[in-house]
Amino acid sequence: MTDPNIPSSEPNAATPPPQQPVAAGPLSPEQDIQWGSFAHLGGILGFLPALIIWLVFKDRGTFTNTEGKEALNFQITLIFGYVAVWILTAIITVVTFGLGSVLSLLTWAIWILGVVFSIIAFLKAKDGAHYRYPFAIRLIK
Repeated sequence: MTDPNIPSSEPNAATPPPQQPVAAGPLSPEQDIQWGSFAHLGGILGFLPALIIWLVFKDRGTFTNTEGKEALNFQITLIFGYVAVWILTAIITVVTFGLGSVLSLLTWAIWILGVVFSIIAFLKAKDGAHYRYPFAIRLIK
């Protein structure tokens, strides 16, 4: 008779064998288009969705790789725009003793442009068409 408090060296039928990690394979064409379009749509929230999608799926689908880079480059361009507006607003606000703070409204214009172009890019990419933003600094090749 065995003591239930002492672990047994015999394999237990109720314990499943350990699972081996599954290597991620290439995306199907539908998944490739889906993730590529989501990279653009994520631009509504900022650059992180595009960055995460591109980093996770870039080696698994060519469409996602291309569209993820394009979306990420556009988001980086918008960040440069935000920084330029903040610097310009700070300088002009100091020089004009506060009157230049109206320029901070340009950040809303940049945000609206980002949302509009991200939605346009999503609509094109979900149909499987590549989209290039009309203005983007392409740092990631």
